[in-house]
Amino acid sequence: MVLMGTFEFGRMYWAQHVLNEIAAAGARCVGVLQSGCTQNGAYNAASAISYISDRAAADGIVLSTANITVSNNTTCSGLSGFSSVQVSYTFATVLPAFLTSLANGPDLSAKACFPNQGA
Repeated sequence: MVLMGTFEFGRMYWAQHVLNEIAAAGARCVGVLQSGCTQNGAYNAASAISYISDRAAADGIVLSTANITVSNNTTCSGLSGFSSVQVSYTFATVLPAFLTSLANGPDLSAKACFPNQGA
């Protein structure tokens, strides 16, 4: 039982790590106007959300559009001119009957900012 708990907590921390990486990659994509987050060279929110969702899915985390918030003109740490991405995810344990502390799916989230580089 302890071993299974260790595995599940490890999976949860891994999911948090993936969220951190996805938020950072998404903010960078928007900030530098990377092709995955633009349409005809201009920022496009739908493209950015699709890029972030696809990156998360590649790592086994399924995010709906409701779990992704993107802004290409925001303030981070009191400074303007940033792009930000916030993602949220409800972790689902495969052993809810044994790991009651994880049974209701703890909510995980990550936020990242990146300075805007595009025109």
